[in-house]
Amino acid sequence: MDIAAERAREQPKTSRLGIAGWMLFDWAAQPFFTVITTFIFAPYFVSRLTTDPAAGQALWGYTLTVSGIAIAVLSPVLGAIADATGPRKPWIAFFAAIKIASLAMLWFAVPGSPLIYPAIFLALATVAAEFSIVFNDSMMPRLVGEKDVGRISNIAWGLGYLGGMIVLIGVVALLAGNPATGKTALGLDPLFGLDPAKGEDARITGPIAALWYLVFVLPMFLFTPDAGKATTSLGEATARGLAELRGTLSELKERAGILRFLIARMIFQDGVNGLLALGGTFAAGMFGWQTMELGLYGIILNVVAIGGCLYASRLDTRLGSKRIVVASLVCLTVATLGIVSTGPGFTLFGLVALPIEDSGGLFGTAAEKAYILYGLLVGIAFGPVQASSRSYLARSVSPDEAGRYFGLYALSGRATSFLAPASVATITLMTASARIGMLALVAFLAVGLIILLRTPYPAHRPA
Repeated sequence: MDIAAERAREQPKTSRLGIAGWMLFDWAAQPFFTVITTFIFAPYFVSRLTTDPAAGQALWGYTLTVSGIAIAVLSPVLGAIADATGPRKPWIAFFAAIKIASLAMLWFAVPGSPLIYPAIFLALATVAAEFSIVFNDSMMPRLVGEKDVGRISNIAWGLGYLGGMIVLIGVVALLAGNPATGKTALGLDPLFGLDPAKGEDARITGPIAALWYLVFVLPMFLFTPDAGKATTSLGEATARGLAELRGTLSELKERAGILRFLIARMIFQDGVNGLLALGGTFAAGMFGWQTMELGLYGIILNVVAIGGCLYASRLDTRLGSKRIVVASLVCLTVATLGIVSTGPGFTLFGLVALPIEDSGGLFGTAAEKAYILYGLLVGIAFGPVQASSRSYLARSVSPDEAGRYFGLYALSGRATSFLAPASVATITLMTASARIGMLALVAFLAVGLIILLRTPYPAHRPA
């Protein structure tokens, strides 16, 4: 297929308001990943709903595994059905309802309650969030020209981190009380009379993320143009979509570049997902960080991530998406090695000794400060590696096949997504060491990088 000719025939003519509405989807969606699965609720799930941090990390890893399998199995099917039916917004609305309801239920995850219920709602919210992203991403080739796709993708991702950071700042400054003093980072009593001892400062993040998503996803529905009206019934579209999916899978044999890109992304995104999901819980278990410390750490990373995405938005246009993804993976690999090599009194696996004295206050030990420095490398890279991967594929497919290929793109990000958290969880249980378990993530990042280096750019071109 001549992708360049296909794009020339169907140049996007979307208004600025329509593009802005599409970009605000990331702004609406990101707080779920920031405050729920990374910095606030996930560490609460690990360190405060359970008494054993290693066992808590393992349980959290298996929760991610279940949701990852569901996403991997269904994303390509839904993407193919979306191509057959046309409009994406009805699908986004359907999964938005599931996500919002599941997040609201996290308020009831009180310490001592059965863990199965928050695990179920977290899995449902994660699945719904990822499916919504499939349909939103597949809209991009129709909205943005090839020249601008990398810039728009990175700016949208940066907006997402800004939205996540604003919610995180609100939680740390106004809601999350220090268990010792009961005061927030601003020295205030938590709003709404929230009691940190009952986990209310972490539990409130579920309803907050739900409300934020509900409000800020509306501009996309109101202003962003969708594909034409559906011309077939859902049953017919399902049959047609499944047939097209089978054709797409067969077609990949002739589109070796796209296949190699999807395999590389399948592996390195597994490592990225694991690092984002488990990095906060690892710090909570090692340093005993509570909601306030984790929130401030998340704010620091998000500030850096916004700058990384904005800078990458310019570099993507000048250098291309592949170079941005490669540089980001190198940075993430180095950062992960640094994180897992750091513990109380040492870094670089003990080659560098650190003072063990605690100066008091937040991040009082040298090891905690070293951990934050490595975390800055994560912050710089984890936005561009995902945003430029998205634009990498958008430049490699035509608008009419975007749903199918972004479904496979989601599959590539989730097909083995259970392997990273399951590897970390299993190795952690076998060795009784969260540090050794986290080392598994390095292998996923490095192997994905090696495969990507031999992938053409754009991926539809011959090697």
